[in-house]
Amino acid sequence: MIELLAPAGDLEKLKFAFLYGADAVYIGGQNYSLRANAKNFSLLDIEKGVSFAHSLNKKVYVTVNIIFHDEDIIGLEEYLKKLDDIGVDAIIVSDLYVVKLAKILKLNLEVHLSTQSSVLNENAALFYKKLGVKRLVLAREASKDDIKKIKETTGVDLECFVHGAMCTSFSGRCVLSNVVTNRDANRGGCAQVCRFTFLCDEEPCFSMTSKDLNMIENIEEMLKIGVNSFKVEGRMRGIYYIATVILSYRRIIDKILSHTLTDKDKEYYLKVLNRCANRESKPQFFDGVPDKSGQYFLGRQEVSNQDFLGLVLDYDEINKIVKLEQRNYFKVGDEVEFFGPNMETFSYKIHTIENELHEKIEIANHPNMIVYLKVDKSLKKFDMMRLKWFDK
Repeated sequence: MIELLAPAGDLEKLKFAFLYGADAVYIGGQNYSLRANAKNFSLLDIEKGVSFAHSLNKKVYVTVNIIFHDEDIIGLEEYLKKLDDIGVDAIIVSDLYVVKLAKILKLNLEVHLSTQSSVLNENAALFYKKLGVKRLVLAREASKDDIKKIKETTGVDLECFVHGAMCTSFSGRCVLSNVVTNRDANRGGCAQVCRFTFLCDEEPCFSMTSKDLNMIENIEEMLKIGVNSFKVEGRMRGIYYIATVILSYRRIIDKILSHTLTDKDKEYYLKVLNRCANRESKPQFFDGVPDKSGQYFLGRQEVSNQDFLGLVLDYDEINKIVKLEQRNYFKVGDEVEFFGPNMETFSYKIHTIENELHEKIEIANHPNMIVYLKVDKSLKKFDMMRLKWFDK
């Protein structure tokens, strides 16, 4: 089984993740999840998400991966039973007590071990396998040799992060947030202290921020060594990020499986991925311990780009008119491109823009305004328009 696994911070993001090619999503409930600042899912939302996913023959995993203190355990048993009743496909856990409790309760859902447990060796992998864990989400610090050896020794399903933020500490072992801000990183309250700029004599002195993870050029090798699930980080990210990243990895994986992947494909999607995030990215630990090029020390800038210009709401096939919800500023004369899950990306120069009253305007500069463009190529609802920066 080969799976592309997407983050989803709410129901809208869940639907976009599936639409743009994810085989499964992982989500957080309003309790026991390590993304306390995300919108997260109520039990009713989880039920809706599972129903939608299963209608597409796709899966939903729920994170229950905080490190539990005694007071956190209150209500846990009832919560796990409810997730099982809803039909959640798996829970992602880090605390051994939750692994044991799931077994005691004889739940139908699978138990997957979170990256928070920092599995990097075959003996730890065998230990969790004997406890009944069906899948290991390996630590982000796992090298290809680690992954290969664990797979050969255990035969267990392996899930590896391929894209998104890195932790400066070992996955699941950081207490900087606890010490500096009194927010517990392992109970969902991480303040990302590793991204702070620290002062020396009241002057900016250093930072210790890891660059993001990007494995687009290594997917083929990961497939060969037995990775089952390719995981994208980012439950706090928006629909444009999810659509762009998931579609890029979907197409790379599909081209590998059909033996049609070219160096030009990898080069193109690497450019796309590097445009949609606000930090640089590297393969990090896959080929060994990263050098200084995998880290920011000083001078880091994180400027959110404005590439996401519009979301397609409808397309008139007869008159060749697209109805678009504006997301960022654009104007007549701009070079843009349209992309979506069921189409080839194509370029387009904006010749005219009409507002909701079908009056011609020169610029679209009001958030979420509805505009109309004449576009000869067919589009579908939920396709997207973005700024054009390079040719395919």
